[in-house]
Amino acid sequence: MSWMSRRSGGEGRGGSDRDDWSKIGQGARRVDASPELVSTAKLIRRLLPGDESYGDSLTTAGDRVPQRLGRQLSGLRAEEPSALRELGLGALQTWEALTERQRRRKGTADTAILFTDLVGFSDWALEAGDDAAVELLREVGTAEEEAISGHAGIVVKRLGDGAMAVFSRPEQAIWAAAESQRRLTGIKVSGHTPRQRAGVHLGRPRKVGEDYLGVDVNIAARVGDAAKADEILVSDPVRELLDPSAFRFGRRKKLKAPGTPEELAVCTAKPR
Repeated sequence: MSWMSRRSGGEGRGGSDRDDWSKIGQGARRVDASPELVSTAKLIRRLLPGDESYGDSLTTAGDRVPQRLGRQLSGLRAEEPSALRELGLGALQTWEALTERQRRRKGTADTAILFTDLVGFSDWALEAGDDAAVELLREVGTAEEEAISGHAGIVVKRLGDGAMAVFSRPEQAIWAAAESQRRLTGIKVSGHTPRQRAGVHLGRPRKVGEDYLGVDVNIAARVGDAAKADEILVSDPVRELLDPSAFRFGRRKKLKAPGTPEELAVCTAKPR
């Protein structure tokens, strides 16, 4: 066999190898984009701890390694469905959630604290009776907890006709409070539709067991107490982190309540 024929034969085999690898790559992409696999990957993400929306511009903002990896994964063939991308983001969301839990236990993580309660509930319950009051509280509790969990929040405890919940980001707490108030407009027991008030404060409470303790929890409760029916009142630390294009704010005023800093101010906030 001549040198030329050997060279030609080698090029042929190389071209065939490249074609084979190209076909393997195309097949892998088809499998990765399979609707069944993508749906399964998304289901797994919903079952994993953390924010299942991890990968958007809010959750991946920052310079830490998980955030940089999240941005790279989100941009990887972003125009096509991908089971591998979903699973990769799921691993990052789990890592972030577990890390956040450890930071919260030590009281070193910023946490949005939401307090809610019903305005005028006690007076109404006195007239309506125990059966109606219990029925109302059950319906309110279901509506509120669905709103909170739907925005990546955790209900820490029920407080009679109200609740305490925590969130990783303050905007989540406001969205949850707004949705909860909206859901309550569809509830009617013995001719009564409940009205809810809410307060949100940002701080670093200490997680002890399943509860959260500390000065910031007390401040959040006072912010909630100062709100009126159908209002969401937020403290200065919360407002400073909110995007004005996404929320409308009321007039800022000093919070005059025992156990709160003298300089702390609050205002109403509502999603646009």
